[in-house]
Amino acid sequence: MSETLSPRTAKQLPESAYVLREALRHGEVTSREIVERSLARIEAWPALGAFTTVTAESALAEADAADRILAADRIVADPSNPNPATGTLEFAPLRGLPLAYKDLLDVAGTPTTRGSAALPHPIAKRDDAGVAVLRTAGAISLGKTQVPEFGLNSYSENLIAPPARNPLDPSRTPGGSSGGIAAAVAAGLVPMAPGTDGGGSIRIPALACGLVGLKPGLGSIPSDVIDGVTDEFGAPKLTVSGPIARDALDAAMLYDAMRVKRAEPSVAAVRGADGLLGLRVGVSFASPFAAAHPTPISPEERAAVETAAAILEARGHTVEDADLAYDPRYPEVFGRAWTAGLSLLKLNAEAESRLTTLTRTFRDRALARTTAEHEAAGAELSKIGRGMREAWGAYDVILTPGLAFAPPRIGDFMALDADGDYQMQCEWTPFTSMVNVAGLPAIAVPVQTLPSGLSVGVQLIGGPGREPRLLQLAAQLMG
Repeated sequence: MSETLSPRTAKQLPESAYVLREALRHGEVTSREIVERSLARIEAWPALGAFTTVTAESALAEADAADRILAADRIVADPSNPNPATGTLEFAPLRGLPLAYKDLLDVAGTPTTRGSAALPHPIAKRDDAGVAVLRTAGAISLGKTQVPEFGLNSYSENLIAPPARNPLDPSRTPGGSSGGIAAAVAAGLVPMAPGTDGGGSIRIPALACGLVGLKPGLGSIPSDVIDGVTDEFGAPKLTVSGPIARDALDAAMLYDAMRVKRAEPSVAAVRGADGLLGLRVGVSFASPFAAAHPTPISPEERAAVETAAAILEARGHTVEDADLAYDPRYPEVFGRAWTAGLSLLKLNAEAESRLTTLTRTFRDRALARTTAEHEAAGAELSKIGRGMREAWGAYDVILTPGLAFAPPRIGDFMALDADGDYQMQCEWTPFTSMVNVAGLPAIAVPVQTLPSGLSVGVQLIGGPGREPRLLQLAAQLMG
């Protein structure tokens, strides 16, 4: 299937988003050429299932507009220009670069499905806050990508569109809920893109597809917290936005744009990654789900952690085993808080019948609990999160496996009942949701490519505000 990813524009273009940006700024390539390449690749691989909506016409129009602005800016920047007032030179770090958005977010002029057959799919009248930030930064949207229903799951299958598939092995899932995004980036359909992460939804697909995925700490992206840092029931807000990219530099560039950081501190940090030394790294294979879902870690995933530990040690860091243990109540408390919001969905019986089995089952259970019970779970989850932050704070960085085993096959999850589906998700991804509960940043980094072509990687957890440091460590691990 990967042989179909051959269409190119006449000019051979780089894959790196950062290199593409520099080429755009120097007039070595046009935005139209980049967008045309992406659209050709999307058209060439429809079975990948990455996109649910492609907005080719508007993307090309935006590319032409970007090229006009970029040309004007180059005139302004030219020292020989006799009229320096011409042009814009505005802050638009992603001017002319294409990306895509999860079909959970509103993008003006595009339908929003939320991956559900139970709801109407209205044409959005305005952009979500995070989308608006990237539009202002000059990014061009190519459309919307596949997600699980309401973004609940660690795989990207639903009842309204073909499943997103893993470019490394199309019989397997690319993960979720940012699975369509990860598939698109890994297949070269877009050079990078933003995801969202409420329990691993950036890191899981990044790990499954051999990419870098940064989950920022809660509040690091201003558009994530415009309505507060807790949910409707007082639990810590779990979902944040962050970049999925091919390498640490591209991820840093997108992260800085999402934060509207003009000086691009994360880009500078990655470019100086070799100077990062002397961190105390704690290695842990402990899972907060162990009390309910004990999970054997595959030999390949263990080897990835060992490889990462050896690289970090060679880079001048101190690596040691971390003796960590988690509250045995975590599986139940997290599960309740994770699904509490489903009780707020207003659906009639006919619409309920169009929900997936997992969503319908967990919504019914959420509806059966009282507001006081939801609030109690939220308070308990907050307490557990504080304990995690305290335990991890003994180290500069915590190193864990990324996933427990290889990405499952398409259809494996949805063939199970709701409880079996959820258990399989917990067993495959036991290390990610705890970081959302703690509100801390974490990054997924590919470490090895197996003979099968699949990738295995690790997760690094940092302290508050340490996203640039995590990006530096990712750069060190990837060489």
